[in-house]
Amino acid sequence: MKYFFHIAYKGNRYHGWQRQPNVLNVQEVIETAMGRILKTPVTIMGCGRTDAQVHATQFFFHLEVDKGWDFDLLFRLNKLLPPDIAVFEIIPVTDSQHARFDAMQRTYDYFIHTYKDPFLSESSAFYGERNLNLEEMKRGAELFTRHKDFMAFCKSPAKYKHTICNISSATLFRDAAGDRIRFQISANRFLSSMVRTMMGALLEIGRGNFTVEEMGSCIIAKELPEFITPAYPQGLYLSKVNYRYLNIPARTEFSAVFQNTEVDWVTL
Repeated sequence: MKYFFHIAYKGNRYHGWQRQPNVLNVQEVIETAMGRILKTPVTIMGCGRTDAQVHATQFFFHLEVDKGWDFDLLFRLNKLLPPDIAVFEIIPVTDSQHARFDAMQRTYDYFIHTYKDPFLSESSAFYGERNLNLEEMKRGAELFTRHKDFMAFCKSPAKYKHTICNISSATLFRDAAGDRIRFQISANRFLSSMVRTMMGALLEIGRGNFTVEEMGSCIIAKELPEFITPAYPQGLYLSKVNYRYLNIPARTEFSAVFQNTEVDWVTL
């Protein structure tokens, strides 16, 4: 029997999703909790990976078991897991369905605030710059949809068979005051540190240190200049995962608290 688990987590304490030795990670915390409840070792498969300190307001993993359970696993799991990991739903699926390989599209959001705010420090990235050229940053974001090979934005391209990504949308938003920025991007797949490096490039464009045309040339050349560095991890969220057979809206009441999405975002 196979089940999909619809979850979310706040990533600040974790060294990413994937199980790794000697560091705290989301996968191991969930596997340990489920193993205690089911009284057997458990291995789960996530819909992807997130970097250290990156959040997910929507994430799926699957679990295969020989037989189901006759108790409220959702309640017990949420009671045992730490407050920064939440399980929303447990969904029975067929044996052929796969949380990672069947995901057709993933969406990431990156949040920036340009004023110091202690209540945003763990859920948005602070860049104290009030004079970013948002129109040029918008042009840069739109450029991503016109390219396919994103080796230039990949931290470890050698571990992939190829670095082709089909980006369906890339949009920049601001709040009404213009001091908070949101970058949203959707694609069939993402490479390691790709979105954070894209955001780092857009920030350099906004500062006037890099042009949209230079970035286009770097994408073609498959290499960025050394001064382009990934943006801070705490501003990044995996926010939506779509399957052909499963398209569940993100839990908006959860996301509103986590991402402060009650802000009236204006498309640039």
